[in-house]
Amino acid sequence: MSLYAAYAGNLDARLMSRRAPHSPLRGTGWLADWRLTFGGEQLGWEGALATVVEAPRSQVFVALYDIAPMDEDSMDRWEGVGLDIYRRMRVRVHTLDGEEPAWIYVLNGYEGGLPSARYLGEIADAAESAGAPHDYVMELRKRPC
Repeated sequence: MSLYAAYAGNLDARLMSRRAPHSPLRGTGWLADWRLTFGGEQLGWEGALATVVEAPRSQVFVALYDIAPMDEDSMDRWEGVGLDIYRRMRVRVHTLDGEEPAWIYVLNGYEGGLPSARYLGEIADAAESAGAPHDYVMELRKRPC
């Protein structure tokens, strides 16, 4: 199994149970010195797509999943790896038990553009359902769209 750090819409456990049905949730944590942003507006049907970029003193709430080998290809297809929309990247996630090595999906596009209100709402709802702190969820809900 490999450890996947889910952010944005993939924080929704119900969504992940469909995308990676053999991969259990391990817990949550923070991607330190990274921030959630949007880009690739021309790639999405409803505006810019979620991604993360390095940013000192910022952090992104993530859910950690033990991705079973049989679910890795499915996840890559969902994230458009074969279409060169997203790529995998190795990161370190801070948890209550210490740092964990994991992989994330990062957009293959420039930062910029706005997400749709619907998409941003889904991301905030997913963060809330995953147990993100209230202030983190409220910051997501206040973002421009």
